[in-house]
Amino acid sequence: MNDVSLAKAPPDAVELTRGLLQACGLPTDAAQGLQLTGHDPVLPSSFAVGTAAQATIAAAALAACTLGRLRGQAAQTVSVDMLHAALECTGWFSLDGQVPDLWDAFSGLYRTADGWVRIHANFAHHRDGALRLMGLDPATASRADAEAAMAQWKAADFEDAAAAAGLVATRMRSFAEWDATPQARAIAAQPLFTIRRIDTADTPAAPLVLPPLAAGARPLTGVRVLELTRILAGPVGGRALAAHGADVLLVNGPHLPNIGAIADTSRGKRSALVDLREEQGRATLRGLVQQAHVFIQGYRPGGIAERGFGPEALAKMRPGIVCVSLSAYGTQGPWATRRGFDSLVQTATGFNLAEGEAAGQGKPRPFPMQILDEATGYLMAMGAAAALYRQQTEGGSWLVEVSLAQTGYWLRGLGRVADGFSAVQPKTMEQPAFEHYLESSESGFGALRALRHAARLSATPAVWDLPSMPPGSHPPAW
Repeated sequence: MNDVSLAKAPPDAVELTRGLLQACGLPTDAAQGLQLTGHDPVLPSSFAVGTAAQATIAAAALAACTLGRLRGQAAQTVSVDMLHAALECTGWFSLDGQVPDLWDAFSGLYRTADGWVRIHANFAHHRDGALRLMGLDPATASRADAEAAMAQWKAADFEDAAAAAGLVATRMRSFAEWDATPQARAIAAQPLFTIRRIDTADTPAAPLVLPPLAAGARPLTGVRVLELTRILAGPVGGRALAAHGADVLLVNGPHLPNIGAIADTSRGKRSALVDLREEQGRATLRGLVQQAHVFIQGYRPGGIAERGFGPEALAKMRPGIVCVSLSAYGTQGPWATRRGFDSLVQTATGFNLAEGEAAGQGKPRPFPMQILDEATGYLMAMGAAAALYRQQTEGGSWLVEVSLAQTGYWLRGLGRVADGFSAVQPKTMEQPAFEHYLESSESGFGALRALRHAARLSATPAVWDLPSMPPGSHPPAW
């Protein structure tokens, strides 16, 4: 893919949203009643991050409304303001009046002997593994020690060694360098997302009939969603489904760490612990699957299938289920099994270098938010609702597949924003210009102040009627 000019304006957000819905196989009138306001730049970036946020949030809401209409709900207007959408995608929140620092001291970019490497160290085992790979003792090493050690490595060597060790680090590439890789070519050959039936000879294709909606009910009321995700994209997708009425049960392993953003992303959900390392835990999850409509997972590639919960196994367990699968680099190509996070995908695929060059700073620059995570999360919610619509109308079990790298490829294709850095990044949302985008709630983590949902529905407003709670606060039951 050739780089796009800074003079090329991003596409019309309404047409972009319609295109997403059409790619889902939804009716041509799925975008009726859509109202979008604002234009890029809304946050400092040379890429159309505001347009991406607005279109994906709108598409997720419209897909839910389309399913609601199928269940007897009247059509309604969906409005999304671009600034509100972009701010929501920053993931800003405070607890008890304090904004937490969500990044580990060892996370970030490091200079190497011949370039840059980004390390993701927010989980202790990833941080300690990276430090040991550098030849350092995790118990005593400082950031300065890590920087000195990394300066002795070649970027490609560290990336390869980290991947071989199951760690999460990547070297920084330009767009041209990324485009020359087999993985980039594999991603370019795939669509933004896929939605396909996964029926087999012994899985009946009869619809799992959802009941008609009562007056005033949100469009996903009665939809049971099992969410097995931990980082950001998957939790954002589950939270969007909860905002439109879905019964979302977040399932974590008792031995698995979480990031601080769970205080924000688990709004509207119940949160349970199930240990899939043990047969009792797997039996519990099988029982939950028997009554679920949607199964969302963001495990490492192949990880959930190893426990007996791959898409085909789920389709046999619960014929008619919708499975949503998230990966870093897609299902094709040599990096299909590689772990990754938004910040790493930005670095690997050329965005950090491109942003730095556009800003004229002479050093790499990240996006003003984790837009690959956030947009992918809303694509997951859109895909889940669209697959449910198709399940209700066509029968069958369905699989939705998304990846951070495919979302990045899509974002890059939207064009560049010539005056993108004229926008200002808010230091805090708690100021008059942004206060009206916030809402307050009590949570299991403390007094939570966070962004309200940017999708505004005229008849059934999006709300989170359950507070965010720590993992294990609820039993693993519907």
